[in-house]
Amino acid sequence: MKVSVFGLGYVGCVSAACLASMGHEVIGVDVNQVKVDLVNDGKAPVVEERIGELIADVVRTGALRATGDVREAIMGSEVSLVCVGTPSEPNGSLCTTYLERVTEQIGAALAEGSEQGGRHTVVFRSTMLPGTCLNLLVPILEKYVGGMAGVDIGVAVNPEFLREGTSVRDFFDPPKTVIGELDPASGDAVSALYDGLPGEVFRVPIPTAEAIKYADNAFHGLKIGFANELGAVCQALGVDSHQVMDVFLADHKLNISPAYLRPGFAFGGSCLPKDLRSLVHAAQRADVSVPILAHVLPSNSDHLQRAVELVERTGKRRVGLFGLSFKPGTDDLRESPLVELAERLFGKGYDLRIYDANVSLSRLLGANREYIETRLPHLAQLLADSVDEVLEHSEVCLAGTRDPAVLSALPHGGDGPVIIDLIHLPDADARRTEPGYMGLAW
Repeated sequence: MKVSVFGLGYVGCVSAACLASMGHEVIGVDVNQVKVDLVNDGKAPVVEERIGELIADVVRTGALRATGDVREAIMGSEVSLVCVGTPSEPNGSLCTTYLERVTEQIGAALAEGSEQGGRHTVVFRSTMLPGTCLNLLVPILEKYVGGMAGVDIGVAVNPEFLREGTSVRDFFDPPKTVIGELDPASGDAVSALYDGLPGEVFRVPIPTAEAIKYADNAFHGLKIGFANELGAVCQALGVDSHQVMDVFLADHKLNISPAYLRPGFAFGGSCLPKDLRSLVHAAQRADVSVPILAHVLPSNSDHLQRAVELVERTGKRRVGLFGLSFKPGTDDLRESPLVELAERLFGKGYDLRIYDANVSLSRLLGANREYIETRLPHLAQLLADSVDEVLEHSEVCLAGTRDPAVLSALPHGGDGPVIIDLIHLPDADARRTEPGYMGLAW
């Protein structure tokens, strides 16, 4: 394919060189004439493993050249990759100035028509927040081109997952390829660029593609921060942190796995809250700052409060709660987030009914009974004997369990009470289009 790459920094330079080595005809574009001259001399404008010899090879064969002329690049390509920087503003917000400027230039050049005469596809590879492409960049393109995105011009978002230092290696052996497509033809054009590369390909809506890069980087930062904070606590307590993490990393069932990484309701139970409190307290006693660990429980509490706010938003007062124990299939109520939710709603004066097939006041014993008598002493008057009793009572129903009896009874299509989904119900994707359905974080 004939490809133009806008921006010859790390991402653009590596993308241009690697695509050229795969047989594409690539034109690199940059406002910095020094970078343009370096590439045309067969030299890399960035320091990166393997990039020097790669650029020398593809420039020598004619597969890659560089220019500062946007029109020349657009007229000589059918696909454009936008790889310009999106730095932080002083207040932390995303700077889209370079994205907007390049989009305007590409749009103006496209208005004159490409060399091939076919539909040109503009692919944004820069990191940008969800909504940036559709709400900011697509209108700019349509204004300058005088046509409709997805019809007259193709548009896609293709985030990169290249680590500086190993970016060439990562390009040819990617962890995944993500294509946010405005329409199937746009996605096909991007997919063709990477034909033959290993790894799973995900073709998703454009905002999803934009968000994935942030999910990745936020989690990477979180992992590093977690390991460093834990290491500092271990050092203060005289424990070998690397030995601890060796064992931690060996657990691929719960630790290094998809476990606990699906948006849902707040966590609770007899272990997680207690052990987090103990670890943070031990760190404080040892004068070790652990801001990530110290904010896990407050974050959890804030997430629980989102459920309360969803109920408030409905303006209705009769509320039903399905589920009470901290984990399905048990009657353990200790530090259950659903008990905390019930307590907050009851305290705000909501007319509440609760159903949990595993919870019966007469069967609660020991610490379980003591906990509920302390946190929710009015439980006896709130517990219902059946799903139907809760449904008949409620204007709003909170789904906090996957009990088959509950799932089969929850109404569809806005018939009956508002459904607030705390757990991502099995049919959540279908329900999202229905009136009267509200997801907690989806």
